Amino acid sequence: MDSVETASSVAQGALLLSMELALPTLVVGLIVGLLVSIFQAMTQIQEQMLSFIPKILAMVGVLFLLLPWLLSLITSYTQSILSRLGPLAVS
Repeated sequence: MDSVETASSVAQGALLLSMELALPTLVVGLIVGLLVSIFQAMTQIQEQMLSFIPKILAMVGVLFLLLPWLLSLITSYTQSILSRLGPLAVS
């Protein structure tokens, strides 16, 4: 029964971690997309690449800025998984 609870908590932690890792990039993409859409509506420029390129550049920039933090989250989660699953492998 303990292994089922451990597996459940590991899966729940993985889902929460994936949301936490994706959220900053998605929020920046949403904000930049909204600003570009407002700009396109005001100027009546309907170029598709105008909305795509700024979003990609902003999202890649956020990933580069937050890379150390994202890696520390992944590392700490991996260490917690290994510490939880270690005793289960022995028994």
